[in-house]
Amino acid sequence: MIGRNDPCPQFCALDASKTSAFKSLGWLDRFLALWIFLSMAVGIILGNFVTNTGPALQKGKFVGVSVPIAVGLLVMMYPILCKVKYETLHLVLRKKDIWIQIGFSIFVNWIIAPLVMLGLAWAFLPDKGALREGLVLVGLARCIAMVLIWTGLAGGDSEYCAILVAINSLLQMVLFAPLALLFIKVISHAEGTLDISYATVAKSVAVFLGIPLGAAILTRFTLRKLCSAKWYDNTFLKYLAPWSLIGLLFTILILFASQGRQVVHQIVSVVRVAAPLVVYFAIIFFATLLVTYRLGFGYKVSATQSFTAASNNFELAIAVAVATFGADSDQALAATVGPLIEVPVLLGLVYVMKWIGKRQEWKD
Repeated sequence: MIGRNDPCPQFCALDASKTSAFKSLGWLDRFLALWIFLSMAVGIILGNFVTNTGPALQKGKFVGVSVPIAVGLLVMMYPILCKVKYETLHLVLRKKDIWIQIGFSIFVNWIIAPLVMLGLAWAFLPDKGALREGLVLVGLARCIAMVLIWTGLAGGDSEYCAILVAINSLLQMVLFAPLALLFIKVISHAEGTLDISYATVAKSVAVFLGIPLGAAILTRFTLRKLCSAKWYDNTFLKYLAPWSLIGLLFTILILFASQGRQVVHQIVSVVRVAAPLVVYFAIIFFATLLVTYRLGFGYKVSATQSFTAASNNFELAIAVAVATFGADSDQALAATVGPLIEVPVLLGLVYVMKWIGKRQEWKD
């Protein structure tokens, strides 16, 4: 018989709840880290040991990115955007606090993060101007795709994330080209011409945000009206949910397969580019997290702010680098290394974020 002061029932109940929570997850969610690293490994193996894998995947281009990667990104974003409650966003935007948080996000994303990347690029690559320019492009391309994945996995606020994605997309079309000229030509005194087209940036935003966002809004309002809100939330979204992670794994596999050979054959340059990227992700993520914690933001908003600040729009950076400097340039290589480092680092930060939230008992 267990005594009244015996803690065993509490521990047993806690263990049972953890076990049931783990079992309630699908096999894709339970072992996501494993699937991501397997996708990376398979991609690198295919790129290096299966003849012409890389060139075949790079043949078709869509807005400067290979067609398979573009398809993976669209499949990845659509289910997440279908979850956003567009019908109540106007109520959220009426609150003063949300505009303070948006202002903070804009400041971090468009002033602090690009300057940190510029400083790290010079610190780690003082003798490699082309690689440095590629890193600057990565730092200026604010994320509009994978940040939705990282925020969702960490338990952040998907609706607030969608708002930040939309705002960053609009600012990207206006600010990316002039900031790139300022950072590369004026501050860094790079030689040669630098012609970054507004059209290239606008196309990237229109495709990788406009298409899935438009499709998600149409889907949500149409199905909720034709069927019911309950069926949409409990049945349709449940069916759709795994496709986001499937799109992520497909994108990672194709990305590593198409660039695996180049990465292995230029390993010295890859390592030199990877070092400032790892430092960049860590600095921006933890600095943003610390500030939001001190300001009293809730867990969900803080997670969303931190991942939005640390994530980058690799599809735009790659498209601009290829269009401006050429597919075989060092600038394109640096832009390509960006997502190869970002994926495992930010996946690790997802688990760190959840651990910090539990340890600090961080509430909303």
